[in-house]
Amino acid sequence: MKRIIAQVQKEIRQFLRDRLTVALAFVLPLITLLILGYAIRLEEKNIAIAIQDEDNSPLSRAFTERLLATDQLEATSYTSHDILKSAIDTGDAQAAIIIPPEFSRRFKAGKAAAIEVIIDGTDVNNARVIKNSVLAVTRQLQIDLQQGSHPPPIQANVRLWFNPGRKESLYVVPGTFGLILWIYPNLLAAIAFAREKEQGTILQAYASSITAFELIVGKALAYLIVGISISTLVVVIGMILFQLRFVGDPTPFLIGTLLFVLDSVLFGLMIGSVTTTQNAAVQAVAFAGFTPALLLSGFLYPLRNIKFPFNYLSYIFPTRYYMPLARDSFVRGAGWTSLWYLVLLFVLFAAIYFLRCKHRMNRMQLEG
Repeated sequence: MKRIIAQVQKEIRQFLRDRLTVALAFVLPLITLLILGYAIRLEEKNIAIAIQDEDNSPLSRAFTERLLATDQLEATSYTSHDILKSAIDTGDAQAAIIIPPEFSRRFKAGKAAAIEVIIDGTDVNNARVIKNSVLAVTRQLQIDLQQGSHPPPIQANVRLWFNPGRKESLYVVPGTFGLILWIYPNLLAAIAFAREKEQGTILQAYASSITAFELIVGKALAYLIVGISISTLVVVIGMILFQLRFVGDPTPFLIGTLLFVLDSVLFGLMIGSVTTTQNAAVQAVAFAGFTPALLLSGFLYPLRNIKFPFNYLSYIFPTRYYMPLARDSFVRGAGWTSLWYLVLLFVLFAAIYFLRCKHRMNRMQLEG
C-alpha cells in the first residue's frame, strides 16, 4: 500500500510541475465546454425564406404572419419572380413561397388554392424544417377558417414533458460533460505513461520491486484525482453558465461520473502502454478515443441513425452509456430505477481496461 501511495504522490508532483499539462487539464476543458455549449444548436432558427405575395389579401397576409410566428423562419418580400429565383440560386434564401393572385378568391369559392413552395435541398435539415413548417401552418389555417368558432372533430392537446421550454442546453451541455470527461483524463494519462517510456524513466520502475498491479493502480489513482478535479470544475461551471439543475436523485450521476472518469484514465493508461512516444499517444487517443466519443456516443445525433456495422461498434465505448446517464440527471430524473445497469457497465469497462493494461505491463517488465 505504501508503494501505491508513493506512486500516486510521484505522479501528482510530476503533473503539477508541468504547467503545460496543468493548462491542458483545466483550461482546455473549460474552452471546450464554452465552444460546444454555446456553438452547437440542434434546432434551426431564423432560416431565410423569400415570399412573393401576388394576392396581397387579408388571407395571404394571415398565412405569411402565421408562417413567421414560429421563430424558425425569417422572410424577405420580393415582387419580381426573377429576383426571387435568384435569391434561391445565390443562397440568400433557403426557400421561396409564391402566393398566386387568385389565392383568396379561390379559397372563398371552395376551390383549391395552390401555393408554390420551392425549397433548397442542399441542407437536408433546413429543408425538412421549412417543409414541415409550411405544411403545419397551411393545415392549421385551413382548419381554423373552415371550422370558425367550432373546434375540429379531432383535436390533439400536445404538451412537452421534462423540457417544456425546449432549452437545447439541457441536451447539449450534459452530453458535452461526457465528451470532455472522456477526452482529457484519457489524454493526460496516455501522455504521462508514454512520456516515461519515451524518456526511459519507466526502467526505474522495472528495476524496483514495485509490481505491475501497484504501478497501474498508483498511476490510475493519481489521474483519477486529476479527473475528478476536472469533472468538478466543468460540471459546476456548466451548471452555473447554462442554468442546469439536478432533477431527482443526483447519486447516479455522481457515482457514474466517478466510474466513467476511472474508465477514461484506465483507457488512457492502456493507450500509453502500447505507444512509445507522446505524439503516438496523442494520435492514438484522437483516433480511438475522441472520434468514437464524438460520433458513436449519441452526442450529435440519435444512435438509431448510425448505420451497420458502426451501430454495433458503438456498444464498446463507455461514452455511449454516459450520455443517457448525464442527460437523465439534468432532464428526466428517472434515477437508479432506469440507470443502475449503466453504473455496472462502467465497472465492467474499468475491469477490462485494467486487466489489459496489467497484461501489457507484465510483458514490458519481462522484456525489460
